[in-house]
Amino acid sequence: MERVSAPAPAASGQASGPLLAVADLTLRFGGVTALDGVGFTVAPGELLAVIGPNGAGKTSVFNCLNGVYRPQRGTIELGGQSLIGRAPAAIAGLGVARTFQNLGLFPQLSLVDNLMLGRHHLMRTGFLAGMAWWGRAKREEIEHRAAVEDVIELLELEPYRRTPAGLLPYGVAKRAELGRALAMEPRLLLLDEPVAGMNVEETEDMARYLVQARRELGLAMILVEHDMRLVMDLADRVVALDFGVVIAAGTPDEVRDDPRVVEAYLGCGA
Repeated sequence: MERVSAPAPAASGQASGPLLAVADLTLRFGGVTALDGVGFTVAPGELLAVIGPNGAGKTSVFNCLNGVYRPQRGTIELGGQSLIGRAPAAIAGLGVARTFQNLGLFPQLSLVDNLMLGRHHLMRTGFLAGMAWWGRAKREEIEHRAAVEDVIELLELEPYRRTPAGLLPYGVAKRAELGRALAMEPRLLLLDEPVAGMNVEETEDMARYLVQARRELGLAMILVEHDMRLVMDLADRVVALDFGVVIAAGTPDEVRDDPRVVEAYLGCGA
């Protein structure tokens, strides 16, 4: 438990403080406490996994981090800037992107256009200039489309560039969801069950793309996932929740073998 508030080791030899610092995060809905004093840090370039049984509070943590929920108590700081009270769009502008378990793609738009939506908060020209598509607006769109093509190449999505998202195979659609988030050029990427519903081959592919994106883009990531094999393979550190409380934190091996985590998942003592 004492590891929960301890600073995370900086990734890739960086000596700076944590990119994200969460302390005493408490969220209530009426008489129900979804999160109770949750705290953790994420270092630059680190991958932190948040695990726990259904109803443990994992999604509530994400919803607080990207401004969907406003906690009653606690602090959330990204690079020293408070995220509490900011709108989701403002938090995205500070460098937080999120994927969704149930996909956040627009089915009628092509894969390229879905990824371009991830660039929206980076665009500076107005609506009328964009409609006219001339001058600065034209140059800006060309630049953003080039950035999207880099993401498409990174995730090997070239064959599906013009395919409507609603027609993509499920595994490819999950990859496109990741691509939309990467197109936002985040500092912190929130991954909400990125391999949910995937078969073994698709899961292995997604793990490879996450490793590659992390290595090439230098991203910090928070992974919420039920696939413990994926968590053990990818995470630098793990935080385990149960009923909105942190019950263990440490390396993947330490958390996996913690009796409180075993009990939370299996309903029996170790």
